[in-house]
Amino acid sequence: MQSLSTLFLPQRRQIGLLIPDVVTSESHTDVLTLTSHPVENGTNISDHAYLTSPTVTMDIGFSSGGSLVDFWDSRQLGVGQGLSPTEIYQNLLEMQKNRNLLDVVTGKRLYSNMLISHLNVTTAANSEHVLFASLTLTEVIIADTDNRSSAAKENMQQGVATSAVQNSGKKVTKQTSSLSLTGGG
Repeated sequence: MQSLSTLFLPQRRQIGLLIPDVVTSESHTDVLTLTSHPVENGTNISDHAYLTSPTVTMDIGFSSGGSLVDFWDSRQLGVGQGLSPTEIYQNLLEMQKNRNLLDVVTGKRLYSNMLISHLNVTTAANSEHVLFASLTLTEVIIADTDNRSSAAKENMQQGVATSAVQNSGKKVTKQTSSLSLTGGG
């Protein structure tokens, strides 16, 4: 049954709009961070543990932009199509630099609001015209905030006590005599 799902429902790995030609590995990390101080028996544990941003590390490869062979760039002769490894690398650098929030599709999971936190590209003699990269993507946890207005000061029972902080000018300290500090006379 696994082979039928592979044929009819192929998993397309995707990083934003980039679709790698090959994904050699994916590593998913989810961490629950716990406080190190003792927790009172019966206390709500969620006050003492929180999930950190999930991360995924992907080792990916992009072909030579339509070059016919990997060891030599046939596009020099006008044979080839698509983006070159250099152009794909520049796109990845731009996504990281611009902090573009990305949707990431892996074989196991769909991630939203991901940023490229680490980008590592390796080039060897036999891979000059292809791009091998290791990406670590980390989720940005986005929270919704809500602004609430409070009652006007004149509508409060203790308006003076609940007044907003105001700038009351510059304060200058005065030096007192040593007699008054010692309490002697």
